[in-house]
Amino acid sequence: MQLAIQEALKAEKEEEIPVGAVIVCKNRVIAAAHNMRESLKDPTAHAEILAIREAAKKLNDWRLTNCEIYVTLEPCPMCAAAIVLARIKKIIFGAYDPDNGACGSIMNIPVTYKVFGYRAEVEGGIMKERCSAILKEFFRKRRDG
Repeated sequence: MQLAIQEALKAEKEEEIPVGAVIVCKNRVIAAAHNMRESLKDPTAHAEILAIREAAKKLNDWRLTNCEIYVTLEPCPMCAAAIVLARIKKIIFGAYDPDNGACGSIMNIPVTYKVFGYRAEVEGGIMKERCSAILKEFFRKRRDG
C-alpha cells in the first residue's frame, strides 16, 4: 500500500485526484499508476485502469489471475468491473468511497456479481487514515484555493 500511496502523491503533484494503484504478481510489483484523467483528457484514465493496462502488457496476457491490486481509494464501478474482467484475485484498498465505491460501499461488484464466471476477494480499510487524509487535503486545497 505504501507504493500505491506514493503513486497517489504523484497524482497530487500533477493536480490529479490523488489515487494510486499497484499490481503485485507472485510478490513482485509489476505495475504502478496514478490517476491521469486531467492530463490525458481521458475519463477512463483511473489509476486502476492504467495499472491493469501496464500489468497486462508486462505479462503479455489480459488474464492477471495470480495478481493482487492495491489501491488507495475503493474502486468505482468501472474499475471494479475491469479488475474482475482482468481476473485479478484480490483487491486491497485504503479509503472507503461512500459516494462511488463499488467494493462494499454502495455496491460490491467483485463479490456480489459473478462477472464472466469470476469473483475477486476484497479487503478494505488498509491504511485508510493515511489514504483518506491525502484525499481530504487535496479537496480542501481545491476549495480554499
